[in-house]
Order: sequence, then structure tokens, then C-alpha cells
Amino acid sequence: MSWLDTLLMPFQFGFMVNAMVIAVLVTVPMALLSCFLVLKGWSLMGDAISHAVFPGVVIAYIVGIPYAIGAFAAGMFCAIATGFLKENSRIKQDTVMGIVYSGMFGVGLVLYVKIQSTVHLDHILFGDILGVAWRDIGESALIALVTVGVIGLKWKDFLLHAFDPTQARAVGLRTGLLHYGLLCLISLTIVGALKGAGIILAIALLIAPGAIAFLLTRRFSTMLLLSVALSALIAFFGVYLSFFLDSAPAPTIVLLFSIAFGVAFVISARRTTRRERAQDDAFPAARR
Repeated sequence: MSWLDTLLMPFQFGFMVNAMVIAVLVTVPMALLSCFLVLKGWSLMGDAISHAVFPGVVIAYIVGIPYAIGAFAAGMFCAIATGFLKENSRIKQDTVMGIVYSGMFGVGLVLYVKIQSTVHLDHILFGDILGVAWRDIGESALIALVTVGVIGLKWKDFLLHAFDPTQARAVGLRTGLLHYGLLCLISLTIVGALKGAGIILAIALLIAPGAIAFLLTRRFSTMLLLSVALSALIAFFGVYLSFFLDSAPAPTIVLLFSIAFGVAFVISARRTTRRERAQDDAFPAARR
């Protein structure tokens, strides 16, 4: 067998091709949303919603409805409950989110233990990307299309709301709609990632792309494009490399994101150092 045959071997298996397709479909909308989450400092909100969908999945299994419906409803309940508690108590938002999502995750675990589920817990927590069907791919593609469409139309409004909600309200934007619309998109993308990445690893895919792009560029439009491009490449090669490493695809993707973040951090640090040296050389008197 030649080296080319070895490199093309993963494409000979249908489950590997499906895994590559759904990995890209899952990471693209998450990459777009991650840019806004990084700017707003909402990393913990993404973590909260990703954990909070668990009881929704279990309840959907009990009732006999699609998992996506239960997960989406639970994610929105978490977001709304967090906002309500924050507005009606003296507790800070990060504390409220920690209480809400840990409580909902605990409810999900209790319900899961009490029922005889045919779905293994690991598949819910860490995904089952190698077992996806075309129905799962279609669902993820639809969610990706909706998310990309909404952000493509309203990204400037979301950006202003992320930087200065007061200014956004002053110019006539419906900040409440933007706030809950963004939360709705987060819940929706997490639902799309359930099969591919699972609940636990979804948070990495929702934060890492924006964080990496934020280190590499200062233009938000470039940040959006860069995060999508990096996410698509990392998702594809994460699944591809997992075939040769004999590892699970989702953790491999997250590992590549971590490596990419480390590289971006080094590049950003060196760029900052060069800029400071250039300023010192241009204004030597300032050093005295």
C-alpha cells in the first residue's frame, strides 16, 4: 500500500466521511457565536447552557419527543432563569449561572439514573460522532444555515450590543430581542452539537474559535471569517487524525483547538513585544 492510499484511507469509510461533514457543520455556527461570547465575556453562559440541556434530553426521551426539542427548551429555560434571578436578586451573574446550570445538570443525572435508557450516558456527554446518520447531518446543516443567516443579517447590531448596550438602546435597537436572540442561537447551536461533540465538549467549540481569532486580529469582520476558517479546518483534521491516532474524534478536535490557541497566544505575545520595541525606538525620550 502506497503512502497516498494510506492518507486516503479514512475517506473509504462512510462513517468517517459523515463524521467529517457533521464536525464542520457543528463548528461553523459555533465559531461565529464564539466571537460575540468572547467580546461579551459570556464564556460561562455558554458553559451553563451546554450543561443545562442535559435534563431536556432526558425528559425528551421519557416523553418520546425528539431530543433537539427537549434540549432547546432546557437551554432557553436556563438562559431565562439566569436573567430573571440576576435582575431580581443581589447575586452576581456568574454566581447565578453556576447555581442554575449545576442544578439543572444534577436534575438530568438523577432522571437519567432513574430511567432505563437505551442511549449511553457517554454519547450524551461526549457525543457519538462516528454513529451519525444523514438525518443528524441534515439537522445540523439546518441549524448552521439558520445561525449563519441570522448573524449575517444582524452581526453589526449584535456587535454594538456586545460593546455598548446603552448606546445600542439609544440608537433604537431592541436590546432585549438581541439579548435573548443571541441566547436562542447559542441554545440552538448546542442542540446541533449534541450528536457530534456532546454536552461537555460543546463549550470548547463555543469559546475556542473566537478566543483564537481575537488574539490574531483586531478587526471584528476579520475575526468572524478567521474563526470560521480555523474551526472548519480544525474540525476536519481533528476527525481525520483521530482515525490514525485511534482516538475519539471530538476530544481530538478540542485538543487541536487547544494547540491552536497556544500558537495564537505566542504569535500575539511576540507581536505585542515587537510593537512595544518599535514604540520605544520611535520615542526614546519616553524611556527616560
